Amino acid sequence: MFTMIRSDFKIRSRYFYWLRITLLILVSQSCHDEFVGETFDADQLYQFNIPKDFPALAVDTVINPVTVNGVALGKKLFYEGRLSRNNTISCGFCHIQEFAFTHHGHSVSHGIDNRMGIRNAPPIQNMAFLRNYTWDGVSHHLDERSLVPITTDFEMDSSLPEVIAKLSSDTHYQKLFTAAFGDDKVTGERILKALSQFMTTLISANSKFDRVSRGTANFTEDESNGYKVFQNNCTQCHSGALFTDQSFRNTGMYYNAELADRGRYRVTMDPVDDMKFRVPSLRNVEYTAPYMHDGRFSSLEAVLNFYSDQVINYPNLDPQLRKNGHIGIALNGEEKRLVISFLKTLSDPEFITNPKFAE
Repeated sequence: MFTMIRSDFKIRSRYFYWLRITLLILVSQSCHDEFVGETFDADQLYQFNIPKDFPALAVDTVINPVTVNGVALGKKLFYEGRLSRNNTISCGFCHIQEFAFTHHGHSVSHGIDNRMGIRNAPPIQNMAFLRNYTWDGVSHHLDERSLVPITTDFEMDSSLPEVIAKLSSDTHYQKLFTAAFGDDKVTGERILKALSQFMTTLISANSKFDRVSRGTANFTEDESNGYKVFQNNCTQCHSGALFTDQSFRNTGMYYNAELADRGRYRVTMDPVDDMKFRVPSLRNVEYTAPYMHDGRFSSLEAVLNFYSDQVINYPNLDPQLRKNGHIGIALNGEEKRLVISFLKTLSDPEFITNPKFAE
């Protein structure tokens, strides 16, 4: 199980939106890439294509309506280095599209001045459907999530006033903010809301698994057998269309004293939550190495070897890993090979190459 920093900051929303039901024209996402500032009204909603088996949107689109112009602004901000103190680190620096928006090759993310964090940068796909974020679940409002990396000293090490000062004098941003919010005033709330709108659109739902589910593709024999092994051993945690039950579990990983991260315990201070981390989605897992909250495993093979033979029997170890007299998951070499074959069907090449999400 691969399991997403702490924000005590709460933003009061003063931006109220009147939904126009009968006159609203839904436009496709492709339009926003050609946006120049005057093309759309600020209230033209972004058109989502949500698969029928996905859960309902968990983001509040009344408080923060996802509009075509808001998404365009959010995309620009996502790749904007001026969000950091020295103008070098953007959101896209740690969340790289071709690796399902993770910091590929880095066990833990590094930010400004090459400062090291304590956790592996999680993928940011399908965040619109999640109830909370981060490896310890302390964040549960997407409109506020970006405040943490902007202000954290080992990430962007900046502040909203500093970012506002940089962007306010940029004539292009004046046009973008006007189109998205009705006037050119750059505020912290608007910056965070626009980033949230863009991240809301990062939906990955066109893997081979999805095509098989729709009846337009077929598993190979290995993939089909791997799916059976997966269903028998992994779906208690990696369930549903998102391949996560969004719970927090102790999966028997050793404590990394150098990083001093005890997961959910950092939030609740309850010993019951010691070493519990969020169960991540397995979508696009082929692209997101290294794995676990601290990137300790470089391959899917290493992950499965851990679960079969290296799980530590903590007092609060998840019960799913203590069954039939075995600590961990009893998988032989062939079963591991088949599971990996299935996991690769969760890869969505269209998502990691989609120009609508690209810098």
